[in-house]
Amino acid sequence: MNNTYSQTTFFYLVANSLVLAIVGFAAILNSHFPDLYYFSIQEDEYLEWATFWGFLLAVAVNLNAAHHYHNATKRFPWFLLGLALFCFLVAMEEVSWGQRVFGYRPPAYFLEQNFQQELNLHNVVDRDYRKLVLKLIIVGYGVVLPLVTLFPFVGRALESIGITAPPIGLVPAFAATSILYISYPWSHSGEWVESMMAFGFLFVALEYRRRFSETRQVGPGWSKRIGTQAVIGGFMVVIFGLANGALSRAQREGDSATLQTARVEIEALRRDFQSGEVKSRCNRHKRLYAFVQKYDQEYLYRGEFAGLQAQGLPAARAEFLIDPWNSPYWIRDRCVGDSKRRIQFVYSFGPNRRRDSSRSEILGDDVGTYIIGNDR
Repeated sequence: MNNTYSQTTFFYLVANSLVLAIVGFAAILNSHFPDLYYFSIQEDEYLEWATFWGFLLAVAVNLNAAHHYHNATKRFPWFLLGLALFCFLVAMEEVSWGQRVFGYRPPAYFLEQNFQQELNLHNVVDRDYRKLVLKLIIVGYGVVLPLVTLFPFVGRALESIGITAPPIGLVPAFAATSILYISYPWSHSGEWVESMMAFGFLFVALEYRRRFSETRQVGPGWSKRIGTQAVIGGFMVVIFGLANGALSRAQREGDSATLQTARVEIEALRRDFQSGEVKSRCNRHKRLYAFVQKYDQEYLYRGEFAGLQAQGLPAARAEFLIDPWNSPYWIRDRCVGDSKRRIQFVYSFGPNRRRDSSRSEILGDDVGTYIIGNDR
């Protein structure tokens, strides 16, 4: 019993520490290593993949917990299955259902309605509504639900309808996640919040699995190993995230024909911007489709890039200004210091479908061209 108690305490210590460590890590990067911070929050990098794997592992553990719940109670585990479905949807939305991995073009609806031009649903929803829902999930599920179950009659009522609250011991992790999201202290704080959520849901799933395994008296050593399970689960998420990030960086489709197509299109875009018909200004960094829609730069639908349709440019790519790898073309327009120096370039993420360029330079396998202020 004492060993079980110590392992449970160790589990909560490990789980809360890992979630809080993400905040500390992000703060250190933001303050002392801004380039690494910028690198970390990019799509298809280790942080995004760690979030994916955290939620995906939570799916597997929740399904296992649902199995034990059903066998122990003879009731349909709708709540645990719902959590598994939620975690699956979040995991797949995080990686845009594999769009950047496989390079397929999403349906026109998502190219038009999704500001990221990716196959995911959450970016179709209004941003304020999205933020409100996420806050309600983090606070409602991770903080309020376990606290209200401290009242015995509430706990019994919830259990009677099949709702299983997260353990009170993980409230600090969810509270820290909600505070970071509400305060939003750094650019793209939401990326770190999503990673914290992934760990939080994974650790809750591990506790569910332990709870219902004990109810069935299955795996008597599970309680004794719950702390170890937290360490292993966290380690797997980190390792898988780093591995997938490395694979994404290594991914190449560098056939000469596709690269040449991208270079021809980029040059056409450069001439469109230099024609004087397309207006930009300092400190804009937009997908070209969003740039056209927000600033009424309709000339890009009539200029040289659009004219490439006569040479085989697909109409869908011309309409939504996406590259041969089905990722958006971008415009970056930056004024440095006192604004006497200006850097402006158009670029594509290139064969690996992830941003390698910095705020001032076209880097890596990104395909781009400078319009103003060639820095090299």
